[in-house]
Amino acid sequence: MGKTTGGFTLPGESGYEELTLEMAKKWGADVIRDSDGTELSPEIVNAGYGIYSTICIIRNHNDWAKKNPDKLQETFLMTDPVVAVGDTVKIELMKDFFAEQFKINDTDDSKAYWQVFDRTSNTEVKDWEYADGVVTVKNITPFHKYTVNFLAWRIWEEISMYNHTTNNWDKEHLMQIDPIYPETQEYMKSWLTDWCETHPATTVVRFTSMFYNFVWIWGSDERRRERYSDWASYDFTVSPLALKQFEKRFGYALTSEDFINMGKLNSNHMACGQKKLDWMRFVNDFVVDFGKELVDITHKYNKKAYVFYDDSWVGTEPWGERFKDFGFDGLIKCVFNGFETRLCAGCDAVKTHEIRLHPYLFPTGLGGAPTFAPGGNPTLDAKAYWKQVRRALLRAKIDRIGLGGYLSLTIPFPDFGDYIEKIADEFRQIKEYHNAGAPLTLGPRVAVLTFWGKLRSWTCSGHYHEHPEVDLINVIEALSGLPLDVEFISFEDVLEKGLDGYDVVINAGFAGSAWSGGYKWTDDEVVTALTKFVYDGGAFIGVGEPSAVKGYDTYFRMAHVLGMDKDTGARISHGKYSFEVEYDDAIVSGTTVDPDDKVYITDGDTKVLMADNGVPTITKHKFGKGAGVYLASFRHDEINNRTLLNLILTAAGGSLDRMYMTDNALCECCYYPDGKQLVVINNAETEQTTTVKTEAGDKTVTLAAFDTAIINL
Repeated sequence: MGKTTGGFTLPGESGYEELTLEMAKKWGADVIRDSDGTELSPEIVNAGYGIYSTICIIRNHNDWAKKNPDKLQETFLMTDPVVAVGDTVKIELMKDFFAEQFKINDTDDSKAYWQVFDRTSNTEVKDWEYADGVVTVKNITPFHKYTVNFLAWRIWEEISMYNHTTNNWDKEHLMQIDPIYPETQEYMKSWLTDWCETHPATTVVRFTSMFYNFVWIWGSDERRRERYSDWASYDFTVSPLALKQFEKRFGYALTSEDFINMGKLNSNHMACGQKKLDWMRFVNDFVVDFGKELVDITHKYNKKAYVFYDDSWVGTEPWGERFKDFGFDGLIKCVFNGFETRLCAGCDAVKTHEIRLHPYLFPTGLGGAPTFAPGGNPTLDAKAYWKQVRRALLRAKIDRIGLGGYLSLTIPFPDFGDYIEKIADEFRQIKEYHNAGAPLTLGPRVAVLTFWGKLRSWTCSGHYHEHPEVDLINVIEALSGLPLDVEFISFEDVLEKGLDGYDVVINAGFAGSAWSGGYKWTDDEVVTALTKFVYDGGAFIGVGEPSAVKGYDTYFRMAHVLGMDKDTGARISHGKYSFEVEYDDAIVSGTTVDPDDKVYITDGDTKVLMADNGVPTITKHKFGKGAGVYLASFRHDEINNRTLLNLILTAAGGSLDRMYMTDNALCECCYYPDGKQLVVINNAETEQTTTVKTEAGDKTVTLAAFDTAIINL
């Protein structure tokens, strides 16, 4: 691939002007950006590049926040349970929480929402009083356990907190202000207007999301510093004013317990009730409506407005119905993998789609391991991340890539600079193929069925490394680079829109989760519609505990289609089918599956493709004109990704003898018919040879580790 330029955003750094301009040329950058903790000097700003300026509209306002401490953002917290040994118990509210992150809001408006619970009997206790950070609960039952739900101000903005502790910064903690208050809104609009007027060189205002951060609760005990985190949670959006506005709009009041949920909170991984959905709608509408005012100010000064979909992103879901109403010009997503790349690429509400690559230019990564520090290997990290991202880039167009952080950290790692140069040129070449026309797909149209549907397309609440044990996150990572048309649908879609547009429906996740569907499977009409879909020739692929819900004759409601079910204990005395494994090397060769020793065959015609110590792990069951396929688990890797593709193709009635598929599962390919370009990639860390059957004959290529080859047909 030849040297090209453009479509690359480079992090600049004052004090390193020569390095910044040198790397801008090396990596073919057309834009230079600042990052959290860095600034751009006049020499960089005036060097002829586009300038991205990063702003987080809710932080960096400490002077105003100190004058308006009642306008800080808040959250509900619940104390750890305390066991009473008498008829009263004292509970210290902040005992278990990080004092640098939270401060008790003990105003009257706040205390109106506090609640005390006897968690042993699961009843609310009304006889309590508060003083000096302690709640005293009276007239209680000895040896029952008690908790307090209370509101706390968040006094250290969480991303600042993370960046501060990661980089050992010695500077003032940043606070976050809450735009729900009219006074805060007026301040923000005035501040942004002034900012635009004093930054004439800025071409793009890069909003670090908008107002509310994903929930990230730190504790006082360093052994459990992170008490709770959920990248799709709405817990950090509450305040007495917001709760009152919600009650006025929806006609009913929410309580602290609606958020606390017996201490479990309301994880995005779990199927939720109408109250949470209403609160999400309320917050989303507010974020969009006020966010649009800020975007309009940005446009007034002839600057583009891009949103960075991480950090304070709550209410800005790119696949949500109202995202287009912001008027953003671009969407930026930090990516570790393929599904995050697809999340960004598939958003049709913006013109420009940009991904920020990893590793981030910090000394250590999110897990604390060294990156640009002694013992780190950022080039190896970049290769591992690029391997995942590249698969998705071949399938869906991204307009720009870039990096973030401290550019100076790359100085001791010249091989990193060389590898990013290779990535940048490779990206621009792939982008040109997309510009010529869409890549070829292999036919089956796949629907991923979840509680959230389209709203949570290509995501499972965070990056892959946060929840690697979640089956669906592994499934969508595999799908992100497969030659298939994929959509995400909800249970409402099944009933209201039907399934005529799909050949395969995938349902994956643990019982009760939002990913498998939880209580949505109690709807008989959903089961009927999917049963008919398969009987008429469709395929239903279940992973983990698909369609699982209690209260019926089978635990998997689609057991009659899958030919498989799971025994939760009720069938411990029932007989089970014996079976012979009908191993199909062409479909499952080399596949690894974590077994579930509780699953069993429900139909003697179920075909077992793989088993582990007598337990079926992959099965196929013919049902009418279609088929049900079951996998006990799924963890993405090169071999398992190919197995998933094989199962989809064969379940949909297709053949594996197809053009434009590599004969080596460690390699993949993508064909662009309009430009007649075949891209072959090696996903392995060793040299590989593969052959691809094409209309122009068989094409064989040998690729170095992680390398890419282009074949002009």
